[in-house]
Order: sequence, then structure tokens, then C-alpha cells
Amino acid sequence: MDTPFKVKIKIESIDIDNLNHVNNAVYVKWMDNVAREHWAFLTKDNPLEEFIWVVSRHEIDYKNEAFLGDEITAKTWVGNTRGVTSERFIEFYKGTVLLAKSRTVWVLLNATTFKPARIRENILNLLLPAK
Repeated sequence: MDTPFKVKIKIESIDIDNLNHVNNAVYVKWMDNVAREHWAFLTKDNPLEEFIWVVSRHEIDYKNEAFLGDEITAKTWVGNTRGVTSERFIEFYKGTVLLAKSRTVWVLLNATTFKPARIRENILNLLLPAK
């Protein structure tokens, strides 16, 4: 993995379920937010508004609990990208403790037609910069 993009998250009362820890569905919301923040960062100089991303698959492994007031760091990076799909990994940490890790398959769509759009070299270079 190259240096991951990082996002800080402060757990609020709305994130907590009846077991007094972060609800599993909240991680899905965070995964979406982290991916969008990373895409916004990558395209800050060239927004590429003609494209949107949608999820086709989520996989999440929950490892430890997080509680109200905890500060979480989400680390994300892009994996296998070809055709119309791109794989994104996210790991959530409280300090050095891994809380959850995920893999999401995203599909690139044309923002006007909502049809799948091939990931061309300009986007591939943003997602997977040369080493």
C-alpha cells in the first residue's frame, strides 16, 4: 500500500447504538464519506463533474469497538482498477487499534446518462499515481 489518505472522525451520540458502541451501519456511512473526501482531494484541481461513483459491493470486517467521544482515523487507498470498476480499501483505527477494515467496489458512471463509464487513463492516473 502507498501512503494512505487519512480522515479524522469524532464519534458523536448519533453514531451510537443500543449496545453503547458505534453501530455497524455507521461504518458504511463513514466509508462513503471517506471515499468522497478522497475523490474530492484527488480532483481538487480538475473536478471531473461529468462522472459519479456508485457502490456495487461492500465487505466489512469488524475487529474492535468504538465508543462515544472516541477519535477515529480512517485510512484509505485504491486497489485494483480496470474497466468501469475500482476497488477501495479503508481501515478504521482508534490510536493503533484496528476497529474495522473494508473493501468496496465502486463503479464509475457518466453523470448525465448514469451508464457505466470506462475508467480512462486520466482517472487511473489520479487513483493510482505512478510510483
